[in-house]
Amino acid sequence: QVQLVESGGGLVQAGGSLRLSCAASGSTISIDTIGWYRQAPGKQREFVASISSLGSTNYADSVKGRFTISRDNAKNTVYLQMNSLKPEDSAVYHCNRAWRQVGWGQGTQVTVSS
Repeated sequence: QVQLVESGGGLVQAGGSLRLSCAASGSTISIDTIGWYRQAPGKQREFVASISSLGSTNYADSVKGRFTISRDNAKNTVYLQMNSLKPEDSAVYHCNRAWRQVGWGQGTQVTVSS
C-alpha cells in the first residue's frame, strides 16, 4: 500500500517561502490526483491545492497566486511551493490522494511569524 510522507515545513517569517514535498513509496502515484491539505489547531482540515495525473491544478482561493503545486512522477513526489507566506498559513500540512485516500500521516508543520 502506498505511503505518503510530508517534509519541508519549518519556521519562516511573513513574506518568506517554503517548499513542501510529498514523497510516495510502496506504489506509484502517477495516476492519482494528489492534494495538499492543512489543519490549524482547533480548526478542521482544509483543502489547499491539488494536481491531477496530467498536471491540472486547483487551488484554494486563500493561496491562489502564492502557492504552486507540482509533481515529478519519476520521483513519485508532489511538491507545494509556498511563497509570500502569511501568518494565517500556519498549520500542519498533509498530502493525500483525492480518491482512495490513505491514512493521514503526521504531516509537516509550517509556522509563519509576523
